[in-house]
Amino acid sequence: MNITRSRKAASLALAGALAVTLAACSDTSEGEETPDVTTDATDEQTEEETADDEASTEAGGSSELPTPIADLGVSGSLNGSGASSQANAQQAWRDNFSADFGVTVNYNPTGSGTGREQFIGGAVSFAGTDSILDEEELAAAAQRCGSDIVELPLYISPIAIAYNVPGVDSLNLSAANVAAIFSGEITNWNDEAIAADNEGVELPDLEIVPVNRADDSGTTENFVQYIIEAAGDEAWPYEAADAWPISGTQSAEKTSGVVDLTAQTEGAITYADASQIGDLPAANVEVNGEFLAYSPEAAAAIVDGSEPTADATDLILTVDLKRDGSIADAYPVVMISYIVACTEYEDAQEAANVKGYLSYMASDEGQQAATAAGGGNAPISDDLQSRVFPAIDAIVTE
Repeated sequence: MNITRSRKAASLALAGALAVTLAACSDTSEGEETPDVTTDATDEQTEEETADDEASTEAGGSSELPTPIADLGVSGSLNGSGASSQANAQQAWRDNFSADFGVTVNYNPTGSGTGREQFIGGAVSFAGTDSILDEEELAAAAQRCGSDIVELPLYISPIAIAYNVPGVDSLNLSAANVAAIFSGEITNWNDEAIAADNEGVELPDLEIVPVNRADDSGTTENFVQYIIEAAGDEAWPYEAADAWPISGTQSAEKTSGVVDLTAQTEGAITYADASQIGDLPAANVEVNGEFLAYSPEAAAAIVDGSEPTADATDLILTVDLKRDGSIADAYPVVMISYIVACTEYEDAQEAANVKGYLSYMASDEGQQAATAAGGGNAPISDDLQSRVFPAIDAIVTE
């Protein structure tokens, strides 16, 4: 079962153009700039090699900003809210952007649902969301803006299944067992179904305490979508949505809330952005009969193997993640967190600030800053970056 949305058929022609890949974090050492895709011809290059370089540039392969931030006249302040998964990345982005360009950026990690509501209501200039906007939200956002919107994948991270089980430093979980644990079907850590995947591990006679998000959360939707695709409808008969589908559970607000509650509760297990689980261990997830730990590289693999949503456009760069475990070496519990903004604002200064800040987030420097701050997410690739920059450049500043 996939999350799908209907939009105008005119956008379908552009969908096939989006092919998302991620650069593995190991390809770029911390603090080292990623080389530009386009280079000048040297004396040693042949005419053929020079032509290849020019063709690459024409295809949009350069990572250069289409409009330099310094030329936008950014100043003052900028307000956003939304996905708490982005909290660490947003802290790095706003600190660096403020230091470099003098703009005070306020980002409130309210959760994806609240962020989208506040953006649509005009309370903030941009929103972060782990869930793509549905048809109704798209229409409401366009009405708020009086223009097209951009929906850009600027933060990509594994969702860790973090747990607090004393004495258990390594844990394997199949999708079926993840579904059974969070649905309440399996209630004890020494259950034979868990033991079958953890030979040689001494599992305690301890009650399992599943912890879920209490607020509307795109992390919840992505996590549930993984369970549905990997374990099947019979194992999880609930739809994927921002709200947790089961009542009477242990829950907490925001990413920090579920992580803190899990850390304080023996036997607890939760799902959270991998960059924010702190000292909690995370389960290895079954992929094609083997158990795989989360990593930026494994997150990159699933995005590499996924397709754009059917209604993706040159401004809506949404991806239909394939989480069913069929992609080799791909950690399937992954989310792409998007930034949503208008292409037109009534105030030219607000437009300039939004355009500048999004440009910084998408830049090599911004992506490296987010990775350094989070420790679990992967930077967007040159290919995706070359599609994101033209969408950002569609924001009108005059």
